[in-house]
Amino acid sequence: MPRIRVLARARVRAALVAALLAPLAACSSSASSGAPDTKVKPGADDRPVTVTVTPTGERVPAGKPVRVTATGGELTSVTVTDAEGHRLVGKVAADGRSWVSDRKAVPGTAYAVTAATRSEGGTAKSTKSRFTTAPADKVNKVDWRPGAATTVGVAQPISLVFDHPVRNRAEVEKQLEITTSDGTEGSWGWIRDWSGRDRVDWRPKSYWKPGTKVTLNAELNGTDSGADGGWFVRDYTTAFTVGTRQIVKVDLDSHQLTLVRDGETVRRIPVSGGTPGGDKRSWRGTAVLMAKEGTINMNSETVGLADAYNKMVDYSMRLTWSGMYAHAAPWNARYFGNANQSSGCIGMSDADAAWFYGQVRPGDPFEITGRDTKGVVEPGNGFGAWNLSWTEWQEKSALR
Repeated sequence: MPRIRVLARARVRAALVAALLAPLAACSSSASSGAPDTKVKPGADDRPVTVTVTPTGERVPAGKPVRVTATGGELTSVTVTDAEGHRLVGKVAADGRSWVSDRKAVPGTAYAVTAATRSEGGTAKSTKSRFTTAPADKVNKVDWRPGAATTVGVAQPISLVFDHPVRNRAEVEKQLEITTSDGTEGSWGWIRDWSGRDRVDWRPKSYWKPGTKVTLNAELNGTDSGADGGWFVRDYTTAFTVGTRQIVKVDLDSHQLTLVRDGETVRRIPVSGGTPGGDKRSWRGTAVLMAKEGTINMNSETVGLADAYNKMVDYSMRLTWSGMYAHAAPWNARYFGNANQSSGCIGMSDADAAWFYGQVRPGDPFEITGRDTKGVVEPGNGFGAWNLSWTEWQEKSALR
């Protein structure tokens, strides 16, 4: 009997020890090994990602980027397209919490937004939304020079003339990108065009280098011009190449025109400029050949000179909007090389005009000097920006 009691007491002690050690073993397993019987199953407590899109709703104001944010997870991709399938490109932020479009939402457009997300627990999901922008109450358009795929002279500016006023000049200028093949330094400058409209030109610090390739990308679609100007609803682009370095030097005192190409004199031509002492005087300074217009009708009444002339004129090369040309003027033959007796233009013989017309191209500078002139060509009267110093021109930028 005594032996039986000893064994029973031993069994009881063993059972008590096992009972005390069991919870300790379970705690140890949960903390250190993550045993399957205590691990949370994937997605069991996974909360959905909240996606917010701005703007939202119908007929919302245009002109701002689209913003997408994620709360409780991260964005893996965002796609924003309009009804025609055009995309607003953007980039997800490094932390995955936000996405912003590179371009602005444009007026009168329906956008579809698809945001792919991943929750903190790893669940992937796609969220779709849509919004529309209010249509433009007024549209602003642009007339630009030079045209695409052209070869121009070394003084040719890039010029944009607007249909309506531009009050948000800084915002507009930010959307204008100039790319050159050789890193040419230049600046935009806001001026008043001869027509009275707002205009912005880009000119290099000095004349272009021959062979330079130039591209303008004006990403204006979705930009507000400001009060009375309306919205831009399209982008504009042009690309051109700079040709040979040609400079036309016109000395109204000696009545000579000289074509200089790559630093060498090609030919001197006797000319007659504007009559001294009144409104028929020529302009001085740098005028840029705007266009070769061939044979045109010139009527003095269109430039405020009453009935001084009304005739067909050959080999007409426009230098200003106010009506100064270089052209053939056989009726003035006796004055070529010895007197200024025109109505403001630079006249020469038929033969010289025909030759000269074939040599020059739009963008070539005419550097005009003379004592008795009616002043320097204004920046907006043709392409007169070269008559301002580089510092003066830079100050006309809205981003200075």
